[in-house]
Amino acid sequence: MSFALHGLAVSSGIAIGRAHLVSHATLEVAHYKVRDKEVATEIERFDAAVAAVRAELEALKGEASAPGTPSEMAAFVDIHAMILADPMLAEQPRDLIRERRCNAEWALVQQMEQLAAQFDDFEDAYLRERKHDVVQVVERVLKALMGKARKMTKRGRDEDLIVVAHDLSPADTIQFKNLKIGGFVTDLGGATSHTAIVARSLAIPAVVGLHHARPLVREDDLVIVDGSRGVLIVEPDARVLEEYRLRKSELELERSKLKRLKNARSTTLDGDEVALQANIELPQDIEQVREVGADGIGLFRTEFLFMNRDELPGEDEQYEAYKAVAKAMAGRPVTIRTLDLGADKEARALAGSERQSTNPALGLRAIRYCLAEPQIFLTQLRAILRAAHYGNIRILIPMLAHVAEIEQTLAMVAQAKAQLRATRHKFDENIRIGGMIEIPAAALALGPFIKRLHFLSLGTNDLIQYTLAIDRSDEAVAHLYDPLHPAVLRLIHQTIVAGARAEIPVAVCGEMAGDPAMTRLLIGLGLRQFSMHPSLILEVKQQVVTADAEMLAMRVNRLLRFEEPDRLRELVEKLNA
Repeated sequence: MSFALHGLAVSSGIAIGRAHLVSHATLEVAHYKVRDKEVATEIERFDAAVAAVRAELEALKGEASAPGTPSEMAAFVDIHAMILADPMLAEQPRDLIRERRCNAEWALVQQMEQLAAQFDDFEDAYLRERKHDVVQVVERVLKALMGKARKMTKRGRDEDLIVVAHDLSPADTIQFKNLKIGGFVTDLGGATSHTAIVARSLAIPAVVGLHHARPLVREDDLVIVDGSRGVLIVEPDARVLEEYRLRKSELELERSKLKRLKNARSTTLDGDEVALQANIELPQDIEQVREVGADGIGLFRTEFLFMNRDELPGEDEQYEAYKAVAKAMAGRPVTIRTLDLGADKEARALAGSERQSTNPALGLRAIRYCLAEPQIFLTQLRAILRAAHYGNIRILIPMLAHVAEIEQTLAMVAQAKAQLRATRHKFDENIRIGGMIEIPAAALALGPFIKRLHFLSLGTNDLIQYTLAIDRSDEAVAHLYDPLHPAVLRLIHQTIVAGARAEIPVAVCGEMAGDPAMTRLLIGLGLRQFSMHPSLILEVKQQVVTADAEMLAMRVNRLLRFEEPDRLRELVEKLNA
């Protein structure tokens, strides 16, 4: 049966493909009796499913050893193989099937619940966390039993893999970066939830806030994701499918034309240079940065080196990652943001030490967390300083609000330098340090920041969230998230103007920088440094090379006098006409 669901359009484009359901809860299974003569067959079915998952894990281990794959992935697969071999999962369900003449799925879930309960009793946080691995292994076996193996099969014409989930964490989405994902669909989320940001960064269509997609869509259903209109179509008829295939081809043709801009100078019609830099999350993203000719790395989100692993990366591992990026950029600037954990970004290795917060977005996160954990912070600072010897690296401090935070950070950098001198490591003595302006308090009191820092970077995602008091991951208030709110525009404008007066460079590295509909507005506000995901650079460059900066400045100055949201939106649309 064909039907459509409507949600928030957060990443444009069209994807046509087969649904792949992602779940973190145990699959619900039926409980039924099997006849005496069917017991042996049921045990054989269970054994076949376990063997199939064992083969899956062997194949995954081979993929995990491929170049460019995070080293922790192989260890992750090994843990799952050990859990699968545990007698409580591999043997005892067979006994249960014999004794109770029950179906294999129910017998397996009973044993899983017993095993998981044992993990709850452990005092060690690391061992308690392994409960989640037990659940994931059991889900694999259940899917094999139900004929829904996780192996991604070859798809038909124009078909991609469409991830359908209730919600996805940053740790989930980062694992999809090495897979050929056609689109994301989630029940929860807003325009700047992490799922939306990752989808835009991968240049794939996404619809969030659908509410009921996960329970209504079945594994391997044929679906269409219209990321421009916010529509998910399930099992479309032939006419609708053909129409969307045509629209998809037209969009892909338009994108291919943009590649001609790769070697063009990023200069406005009246001669203003505009730096278009890239946001990255892992060293392997550098290849995409090269493909679009980015002017540098404007934001290296280092927290992704800490995710999806059970141990923190050491100084040498971090140093090698930062050095690889610096050398690959061959002298172009590389801005490394220090650890920005908290809110929706969590590191499994720190799960046992993280305190529960009633409001994580306003809690111990980013620079607050780093200053509270000086050894973790010093390790990262030493790694960055050492890597800076091999390229043009700068340090960016997230979520600054108080002058004391800057002074403590500078003291920590001095301490890290002293430690490196003592161990005779080479490092950059004159490394530049900047601050992210993403809290209204910082934007309203810039003077002390400008005196102590070398550059500023506007993190518009959080700046909008904190200015408007909106949880950007909550679809219930997502419609109130507005980058064109007059208060937001004034904070951005006064930050850019204050930086220009003090001859301090100001960049924007939030989602606004990668939105072509905002490019001319930001140029008119005086911005000359943008940082975005590599996949968005050519679209933004197209706007830059057809813009007249002087004319835009005059028009935007008039625009800033208005306070009515509808009028502001209308004027921004005219800028782009």
